[in-house]
Amino acid sequence: MIRRRQRKYDDPLCHPMHPRPRTRREFLAQGFISGGAALLGAASVSFGGKSFALSPQLNVLLDGCGIEQNGAGKIPFIAFDMAGGCSQAGSNVLVGQQGGQEDFLSTAGYERQGLPGDQVPSILNPNTQTNDFIDRSLGLAFHSDSAFLRGIMSKVSPTTAANINGAVIPARSENDTSNNPHNPMYGIAKAGADGSLLTLIGSSNSDSGGRSMAPDSLIDLAIRPTKVDRPTDVTSLVDVGDLTSVLVKDDAVKVMEAIYRISDRKMDAVDNGQVITTDSVVKELVKCGYLKSADLADRFGDPATLDPAGDPEIVGATGVFSAAEFNAGDRSAREFQKTASVMKMVLNGFSGAGTIEMGGYDYHGGRRAEGEVKDFRAGQCMGAALEYAAIRGVPLMLYVMSDGSLSSNGVVDNSVDGRGKGEWTSDNQQTAAPFFLVYNPNGRANLIGSTPEEQAIHQQIGRMRADGSVETAGTPAANNVNLLVQTVLLNYMALHGQNGQFGNTEFFPNHGLGNATLMDSLTAFEPIVNGTISNPV
Repeated sequence: MIRRRQRKYDDPLCHPMHPRPRTRREFLAQGFISGGAALLGAASVSFGGKSFALSPQLNVLLDGCGIEQNGAGKIPFIAFDMAGGCSQAGSNVLVGQQGGQEDFLSTAGYERQGLPGDQVPSILNPNTQTNDFIDRSLGLAFHSDSAFLRGIMSKVSPTTAANINGAVIPARSENDTSNNPHNPMYGIAKAGADGSLLTLIGSSNSDSGGRSMAPDSLIDLAIRPTKVDRPTDVTSLVDVGDLTSVLVKDDAVKVMEAIYRISDRKMDAVDNGQVITTDSVVKELVKCGYLKSADLADRFGDPATLDPAGDPEIVGATGVFSAAEFNAGDRSAREFQKTASVMKMVLNGFSGAGTIEMGGYDYHGGRRAEGEVKDFRAGQCMGAALEYAAIRGVPLMLYVMSDGSLSSNGVVDNSVDGRGKGEWTSDNQQTAAPFFLVYNPNGRANLIGSTPEEQAIHQQIGRMRADGSVETAGTPAANNVNLLVQTVLLNYMALHGQNGQFGNTEFFPNHGLGNATLMDSLTAFEPIVNGTISNPV
């Protein structure tokens, strides 16, 4: 008798309806691999951030050498790229018809989105006269048993949850492909986001930093995302050479300041004496290189400054991850370490924006339990980023995207992990609905609109049909992934009160979102900051 080993949730997915995976991205989507750079020397990169010990006369030169003491100051941005086409609508974030999230779908429409008839949000509990399957703890309406929601709530405090709001965008994208230009990172940078070490990071070594591509029109390889997917990636970003090993940090800074002054005098002497003609750009690079090194040693001479694993606000008794779960050595721990590394960089202002790629979300063809377990894990990672933003006292825009989605045929998985919900049976881009959450330390972001009805329409940018499929005529984004990215960028700029500048030459002059009136209808929130914010790092 041959005894087959029972498949575990994190085992690779072998779909009979899919061809054998051939590319890295296909291996990632089906869980055969998990989603996963260094900067040496200061002269090759522009470093910014607050200075603590540099001499006053050199502090005034930082801006001239491309070292912004307070960084770009834009709202930190983190994108979760769920590779494979995961559940977002219905079973996680509620999506309704033209009137918003609570303009309910048909029972068949919810069944398509994985919810059996006894768990649809339109059911009224006769004992409480309330819709028990609707949860607005995060402002945005989730199904009360959403695995994303359960994961998020396991990590955020009640105070943090009260300062979160969000919006959902019903929009189709192709199933099981990296060719969706989903990733908004380059656009976020163009809107002004930047970091004191790097502009962009991502957990994948790709041009977008994740599985999905970035729109061709936005790609700027000069700021290609640096791969960061584990604590050692973060701590190895900075190398100030051997100075800090033979000198205390303050001495190392003084040495490099002195070299800067010597270089400055020599270059000036060369120019004044007209010994040779020196290109002004080369002159600036030579003069500023040592100043940048001084600033680098000043802020990051101690590697612990960057280490997410050594940050008690991230790992430990008072951290967002316990030491046990962070160091467990399993797939969950790997995802937690990846998330910690990206959020450490972004929420401390070391990077302007980052992508967290998570693999194995092509989870149809098996029991519902697998999707629930993986979605809960993803929710934990989302919640950790939101809670760390609260701890750091900075706002955060968190975007969740996936390549396509899936649907259920109504067969119910009554296992403990399956939770009595519909099994995922096939890919289905028609049920896709990416969403974003906004954390504001000064209070929950306000939806646009003077009435609850108007606000509901701004919280759901677009609509579903009653049968649970995307209404492709709902918004420009509904059937065009490039315009979906533009809609996300518009909302990012709107949080800064800059949506009126969206079509300006320096931003996105060739956008396809229509006139100002239409763009207003695609915007969820009133501004939470005025142009820039003060970063605490």
